Amino acid sequence: MSEPRVSHIDELGDGMVRKVRSELGVEAFGINAMVFEPGEEGRRHSHETQDELYFVHAGTPEIEIDGVVHALRPGSVAHVPAHVVRQLRNRGSETAVTLVIGASGGYVGRDGRLAEAGETS
Repeated sequence: MSEPRVSHIDELGDGMVRKVRSELGVEAFGINAMVFEPGEEGRRHSHETQDELYFVHAGTPEIEIDGVVHALRPGSVAHVPAHVVRQLRNRGSETAVTLVIGASGGYVGRDGRLAEAGETS
């Protein structure tokens, strides 16, 4: 079991892909932050088994899903099933930051519980 960790996107390296999963020790799903400067774009790709969820934190990137372009803005979310071709790009004038979460295997369900006052792990 991994330990809780906290970081900031600027502390996860530089460049387009910021390795959130490995830096924070996430084991249950894949997660990266994509930082696109104006004019940058990611690779056109699909997956064999991993669905992806895209959450836009900053900027106005666009995502092309099966040939259809969708304009995104802060707060936008997009789900792309594994086999579907997608590409993320930044045609805006500001840096775009998108969190990409990938997983396979299904929803766990509601397994949360309230903690007692003063309770820790």
